[in-house]
Amino acid sequence: MLTLHQKFKDCTEIHSKKRSVVKMGIMEELRVKARRDPKRIVFPEGEEERILKAAEAALNEGFAFPIVLGDEKNIADIASKLDIKLEKIEVTDPLSSPKLTGYISAYCEMRKSSEGVARRILRRPTYFGAMMVQSGDADGMVAGVAHATSDIILPGELIIGMEKGISTPSSFFLMCIPGYSGGEGGLILFADAAVNPDPTPEQLADIAIASANSAKASLGWEPRVAMLSFSTKGSAVHPSVDKVIQAVEIIKKKEPDLAVDGELQADAALVPEVAEKKVKGKSPVAGRANILIFPDLNAGNIAYKLVQRTAKALAYGPILQGFAKPISDLSRGATIDDIIGAVVMTVVRAQKVGDR
Repeated sequence: MLTLHQKFKDCTEIHSKKRSVVKMGIMEELRVKARRDPKRIVFPEGEEERILKAAEAALNEGFAFPIVLGDEKNIADIASKLDIKLEKIEVTDPLSSPKLTGYISAYCEMRKSSEGVARRILRRPTYFGAMMVQSGDADGMVAGVAHATSDIILPGELIIGMEKGISTPSSFFLMCIPGYSGGEGGLILFADAAVNPDPTPEQLADIAIASANSAKASLGWEPRVAMLSFSTKGSAVHPSVDKVIQAVEIIKKKEPDLAVDGELQADAALVPEVAEKKVKGKSPVAGRANILIFPDLNAGNIAYKLVQRTAKALAYGPILQGFAKPISDLSRGATIDDIIGAVVMTVVRAQKVGDR
């Protein structure tokens, strides 16, 4: 007879194997897509060791052409210490770049700014990187290991601008859940879990539409969007429920062909048997959602961390969305694998932008 310790050990090993299978499935599929058409990705934090290691890996694996920003001597010294070859990695110092003058002129015209203000702004690597993307000198940007999320979003808003029909920056996590067959083969997109603390109905609608666009562009999914609440179809009355109902109405007006439903409790969104009991009439989403839109940041952030820690799920993100061109945020604790995952997602999204 197995002891409790042995049972736990066996369960842990099985979970670990399933986790690896899920990880290899989605990320290997995306890497294959990225290698078909590698893109130029700018890294504003080029003096960070993790960034240089990830940039080298992306180049060697053939899915990105990295551009790292920072002091060229400092980068060369760090690369030498790490035994990283810089011959095929473009290194640019925003302070001395020959492109700076042209970027300053473009920023002045874009933002109706003075030359002095534009120069001060564009000397910051995240703003310089965003201008590279906007100008077509890079296809996407990945940053965040040394900057707060707001330091990535603001350059995106000011310089790159928002996707047509979207006015709210947001983010998503791709949750890869071992042993779970719902969603999209065990994958679910969670939004917004990193940016908007208390979105209005209009902002919630933007988050849902941007998430559906992300799922189509990055993952090739047919989106099924559940607008979550503690209520299902009028089972409770509260202003926070009303917000979700209003958001659904806005989405249906803006994107009438999008499969969206709400307000739905999480079990009604994910479990067919529960949906059958709680949702009267036909729903294109209930019981089979692959995108979950949370009513506020409290719910989204708590949910993704709970699933990540208790279900041993892999959480890829936060991936920024809603911008006209792809930029990705990183956790300041991001591992090299996390950074590479963000690069892969950014390349795949950049391919879609190029196809428009």
